[in-house]
Amino acid sequence: MKIESLKLVCFSPTGTTKSVVQAIARGISIGTGELIDITQPNAREQQLQTLENELLVVAVPVYVGRVPALLLEWLHGIKARNTPVVCVVVYGNREYDDALLELKDIMANRGCIPVACGAYIGEHSFSCSETPVAVARPDASDLNHAEWFGRKINQKLLSVSSVNRTPDITVPGNAPNGESEPLLSVDFIAVSDKCSQCGVCAEECPVGAIDLENSTLVDNEKCILCCACIKCCPENARTMKTGIVKDIAMRLSEMCKGRKEPVFFL
Repeated sequence: MKIESLKLVCFSPTGTTKSVVQAIARGISIGTGELIDITQPNAREQQLQTLENELLVVAVPVYVGRVPALLLEWLHGIKARNTPVVCVVVYGNREYDDALLELKDIMANRGCIPVACGAYIGEHSFSCSETPVAVARPDASDLNHAEWFGRKINQKLLSVSSVNRTPDITVPGNAPNGESEPLLSVDFIAVSDKCSQCGVCAEECPVGAIDLENSTLVDNEKCILCCACIKCCPENARTMKTGIVKDIAMRLSEMCKGRKEPVFFL
Protein backbone atom coordinates (compact mmCIF):
# COMPACT_ATOMS: atom_id res chain seq x y z
CA MET A 1 0.00 0.00 0.00
CA LYS A 2 1.09 3.54 -0.67
CA ILE A 3 1.37 5.98 2.23
CA GLU A 4 1.10 9.61 1.16
CA SER A 5 1.90 11.36 4.43
CA LEU A 6 3.23 10.77 7.92
CA LYS A 7 1.93 12.23 11.17
CA LEU A 8 4.01 11.92 14.36
CA VAL A 9 2.27 12.46 17.70
CA CYS A 10 4.28 12.64 20.91
CA PHE A 11 3.97 13.75 24.52
CA SER A 12 7.51 14.35 25.72
CA PRO A 13 8.14 16.61 28.75
CA THR A 14 11.87 15.75 28.90
CA GLY A 15 12.45 15.05 25.20
CA THR A 16 13.08 11.29 25.33
CA THR A 17 9.84 10.21 23.64
CA LYS A 18 10.25 12.86 20.97
CA SER A 19 13.75 11.57 20.16
CA VAL A 20 12.44 8.04 19.69
CA VAL A 21 9.51 8.99 17.45
CA GLN A 22 11.74 11.17 15.28
CA ALA A 23 14.22 8.31 14.85
CA ILE A 24 11.40 5.97 13.82
CA ALA A 25 10.28 8.57 11.28
CA ARG A 26 13.79 8.72 9.80
CA GLY A 27 13.60 4.98 9.22
CA ILE A 28 10.12 5.10 7.71
CA SER A 29 11.40 7.83 5.37
CA ILE A 30 8.11 9.10 3.98
CA GLY A 31 8.82 12.78 3.34
CA THR A 32 9.56 14.96 6.32
CA GLY A 33 6.51 14.02 8.38
CA GLU A 34 4.34 16.35 10.44
CA LEU A 35 5.28 16.48 14.13
CA ILE A 36 2.33 17.00 16.45
CA ASP A 37 3.88 17.60 19.86
CA ILE A 38 1.08 17.55 22.44
CA THR A 39 3.34 18.24 25.42
CA GLN A 40 2.07 21.76 26.04
CA PRO A 41 -1.57 22.35 27.12
CA ASN A 42 -2.48 24.53 24.14
CA ALA A 43 -1.37 21.79 21.74
CA ARG A 44 -3.97 19.46 23.26
CA GLU A 45 -6.82 21.82 22.47
CA GLN A 46 -6.95 20.86 18.78
CA GLN A 47 -8.50 17.57 17.73
CA LEU A 48 -6.61 15.24 15.39
CA GLN A 49 -8.17 13.79 12.24
CA THR A 50 -6.44 11.29 9.98
CA LEU A 51 -7.18 9.43 6.75
CA GLU A 52 -6.55 5.97 5.32
CA ASN A 53 -3.62 7.08 3.15
CA GLU A 54 -1.72 8.54 6.12
CA LEU A 55 0.54 6.75 8.57
CA LEU A 56 0.17 7.82 12.18
CA VAL A 57 2.89 7.21 14.78
CA VAL A 58 1.77 7.83 18.37
CA ALA A 59 4.40 7.81 21.13
CA VAL A 60 3.80 8.43 24.84
CA PRO A 61 5.77 7.89 28.06
CA VAL A 62 4.69 5.28 30.58
CA TYR A 63 3.35 6.63 33.87
CA VAL A 64 2.90 4.00 36.60
CA GLY A 65 2.54 1.28 33.97
CA ARG A 66 -0.16 3.09 31.98
CA VAL A 67 -0.75 5.70 29.30
CA PRO A 68 -0.64 9.06 31.13
CA ALA A 69 -4.16 9.86 32.32
CA LEU A 70 -3.57 13.45 31.25
CA LEU A 71 -3.65 12.33 27.60
CA LEU A 72 -6.71 10.11 27.61
CA GLU A 73 -9.26 12.77 26.71
CA TRP A 74 -7.17 13.98 23.76
CA LEU A 75 -6.43 10.47 22.51
CA HIS A 76 -10.09 9.48 22.74
CA GLY A 77 -10.92 12.53 20.65
CA ILE A 78 -8.91 11.35 17.63
CA LYS A 79 -11.01 10.81 14.52
CA ALA A 80 -9.52 8.29 12.13
CA ARG A 81 -10.73 6.21 9.19
CA ASN A 82 -8.79 2.99 8.68
CA THR A 83 -5.58 4.88 9.41
CA PRO A 84 -2.52 2.65 9.89
CA VAL A 85 -0.94 3.45 13.23
CA VAL A 86 2.32 2.64 14.99
CA CYS A 87 1.97 2.65 18.79
CA VAL A 88 5.09 3.39 20.85
CA VAL A 89 5.67 3.73 24.58
CA VAL A 90 8.84 4.95 26.29
CA TYR A 91 9.59 3.85 29.85
CA GLY A 92 12.29 4.46 32.43
CA ASN A 93 13.99 1.03 32.46
CA ARG A 94 11.52 -0.53 34.94
CA GLU A 95 8.61 -2.06 32.97
CA TYR A 96 6.08 -0.81 30.46
CA ASP A 97 3.42 -3.05 32.05
CA ASP A 98 0.02 -2.50 30.35
CA ALA A 99 0.75 0.83 28.67
CA LEU A 100 1.49 -0.50 25.18
CA LEU A 101 -1.64 -2.66 25.07
CA GLU A 102 -3.69 0.24 26.43
CA LEU A 103 -2.39 2.60 23.73
CA LYS A 104 -2.98 0.02 21.00
CA ASP A 105 -6.58 -0.53 22.14
CA ILE A 106 -7.28 3.20 22.35
CA MET A 107 -6.05 3.76 18.81
CA ALA A 108 -7.99 0.80 17.45
CA ASN A 109 -11.15 2.17 19.05
CA ARG A 110 -10.57 5.53 17.36
CA GLY A 111 -10.65 4.03 13.86
CA CYS A 112 -6.97 3.22 13.45
CA ILE A 113 -5.46 -0.11 12.42
CA PRO A 114 -2.30 -0.94 14.41
CA VAL A 115 0.46 -2.13 12.06
CA ALA A 116 3.37 -2.09 14.53
CA CYS A 117 4.06 -1.49 18.22
CA GLY A 118 7.23 -0.81 20.16
CA ALA A 119 8.56 -0.12 23.65
CA TYR A 120 11.71 1.95 24.10
CA ILE A 121 13.74 3.12 27.10
CA GLY A 122 14.26 6.74 28.09
CA GLU A 123 16.04 8.25 31.05
CA HIS A 124 13.64 8.04 33.99
CA SER A 125 12.05 11.35 34.95
CA PHE A 126 13.30 10.81 38.53
CA SER A 127 16.87 10.20 37.37
CA CYS A 128 19.56 12.60 38.59
CA SER A 129 23.19 12.41 39.69
CA GLU A 130 22.14 11.00 43.08
CA THR A 131 19.60 8.54 41.69
CA PRO A 132 20.64 7.59 38.13
CA VAL A 133 18.15 5.53 36.13
CA ALA A 134 18.76 4.82 32.43
CA VAL A 135 20.96 7.90 32.14
CA ALA A 136 21.22 9.48 28.66
CA ARG A 137 18.77 7.08 27.09
CA PRO A 138 17.64 6.80 24.41
CA ASP A 139 21.28 6.50 23.41
CA ALA A 140 22.84 5.91 19.98
CA SER A 141 22.03 2.20 20.11
CA ASP A 142 18.37 2.90 20.95
CA LEU A 143 17.99 5.46 18.18
CA ASN A 144 19.66 3.17 15.64
CA HIS A 145 17.17 0.49 16.65
CA ALA A 146 14.31 2.97 16.26
CA GLU A 147 15.45 3.85 12.72
CA TRP A 148 15.72 0.15 11.88
CA PHE A 149 12.21 -0.36 13.29
CA GLY A 150 10.98 2.44 11.03
CA ARG A 151 12.48 0.72 7.99
CA LYS A 152 10.78 -2.55 8.95
CA ILE A 153 7.46 -0.71 9.25
CA ASN A 154 7.90 0.75 5.76
CA GLN A 155 8.74 -2.67 4.33
CA LYS A 156 5.62 -4.16 5.93
CA LEU A 157 3.36 -1.48 4.48
CA LEU A 158 4.87 -1.86 1.01
CA SER A 159 4.26 -5.62 1.15
CA VAL A 160 0.46 -5.36 1.49
CA SER A 161 -2.16 -3.96 -0.88
CA SER A 162 -4.35 -2.57 1.88
CA VAL A 163 -4.04 -1.83 5.60
CA ASN A 164 -7.05 -4.11 6.12
CA ARG A 165 -4.86 -7.02 5.05
CA THR A 166 -2.46 -6.63 7.96
CA PRO A 167 -2.94 -9.22 10.72
CA ASP A 168 -3.73 -8.16 14.27
CA ILE A 169 -0.72 -7.55 16.50
CA THR A 170 -0.44 -9.22 19.90
CA VAL A 171 1.39 -7.26 22.59
CA PRO A 172 2.01 -8.17 26.23
CA GLY A 173 -0.13 -6.83 29.04
CA ASN A 174 -3.60 -6.94 30.48
CA ALA A 175 -6.34 -4.66 29.23
CA PRO A 176 -6.57 -2.06 32.00
CA ASN A 177 -9.87 -1.83 33.81
CA GLY A 178 -10.96 1.54 35.13
CA GLU A 179 -8.88 4.61 35.70
CA SER A 180 -5.14 4.54 36.31
CA GLU A 181 -3.80 5.03 39.81
CA PRO A 182 -3.76 8.70 40.79
CA LEU A 183 -0.36 10.32 40.86
CA LEU A 184 1.09 11.54 44.12
CA SER A 185 0.10 15.06 45.06
CA VAL A 186 3.15 16.15 46.98
CA ASP A 187 5.45 19.13 47.42
CA PHE A 188 8.73 17.57 46.28
CA ILE A 189 10.66 20.29 44.44
CA ALA A 190 13.27 22.39 46.21
CA VAL A 191 14.28 25.70 44.62
CA SER A 192 17.64 27.15 45.63
CA ASP A 193 18.77 30.77 45.66
CA LYS A 194 20.43 30.13 42.29
CA CYS A 195 16.98 30.56 40.71
CA SER A 196 16.96 33.70 38.56
CA GLN A 197 13.19 33.61 37.90
CA CYS A 198 13.90 33.23 34.18
CA GLY A 199 10.60 31.40 33.69
CA VAL A 200 11.98 28.53 31.62
CA CYS A 201 10.53 25.94 33.99
CA ALA A 202 7.05 27.51 33.83
CA GLU A 203 7.19 27.57 30.03
CA GLU A 204 8.27 23.93 29.84
CA CYS A 205 5.76 22.55 32.36
CA PRO A 206 3.26 20.42 30.40
CA VAL A 207 0.38 21.15 32.77
CA GLY A 208 0.95 24.79 33.71
CA ALA A 209 1.67 23.91 37.33
CA ILE A 210 4.40 26.53 37.88
CA ASP A 211 3.58 30.17 38.56
CA LEU A 212 4.80 32.38 35.69
CA GLU A 213 5.68 35.22 38.05
CA ASN A 214 7.19 33.20 40.88
CA SER A 215 8.64 29.85 39.83
CA THR A 216 9.01 28.70 43.43
CA LEU A 217 5.22 28.27 43.52
CA VAL A 218 4.02 24.91 42.22
CA ASP A 219 0.41 23.69 42.06
CA ASN A 220 0.83 20.18 43.45
CA GLU A 221 -2.65 19.16 42.30
CA LYS A 222 -1.68 19.81 38.67
CA CYS A 223 1.89 18.47 38.87
CA ILE A 224 2.41 15.11 37.12
CA LEU A 225 5.90 14.46 38.56
CA CYS A 226 7.52 14.58 35.11
CA CYS A 227 10.48 16.59 36.49
CA ALA A 228 10.76 18.56 33.25
CA CYS A 229 11.24 21.70 35.33
CA ILE A 230 14.21 20.16 37.14
CA LYS A 231 15.87 18.95 33.96
CA CYS A 232 15.38 22.15 31.97
CA CYS A 233 16.52 24.66 34.62
CA PRO A 234 19.52 26.55 33.16
CA GLU A 235 20.80 27.37 36.67
CA ASN A 236 20.34 23.84 38.12
CA ALA A 237 18.32 25.54 40.83
CA ARG A 238 15.61 22.89 41.10
CA THR A 239 16.14 19.55 42.86
CA MET A 240 14.12 16.90 44.67
CA LYS A 241 13.41 17.44 48.33
CA THR A 242 13.99 14.64 50.80
CA GLY A 243 10.71 12.76 50.99
CA ILE A 244 8.50 10.19 49.27
CA VAL A 245 9.38 11.03 45.66
CA LYS A 246 13.12 10.97 46.35
CA ASP A 247 12.69 7.68 48.23
CA ILE A 248 11.00 6.21 45.15
CA ALA A 249 13.81 7.54 42.97
CA MET A 250 16.40 5.89 45.21
CA ARG A 251 14.60 2.53 45.03
CA LEU A 252 14.30 2.74 41.27
CA SER A 253 17.99 3.57 40.99
CA GLU A 254 18.83 0.38 42.87
CA MET A 255 16.22 -1.86 41.20
CA CYS A 256 16.67 -0.75 37.59
CA LYS A 257 20.43 -0.89 37.06
CA GLY A 258 20.31 -3.69 34.49
CA ARG A 259 20.05 -2.37 30.96
CA LYS A 260 16.82 -3.18 29.16
CA GLU A 261 16.56 -3.11 25.39
CA PRO A 262 13.83 -1.96 23.01
CA VAL A 263 11.21 -4.46 21.88
CA PHE A 264 8.91 -4.32 18.87
CA PHE A 265 5.87 -6.14 17.54
CA LEU A 266 5.19 -6.36 13.79
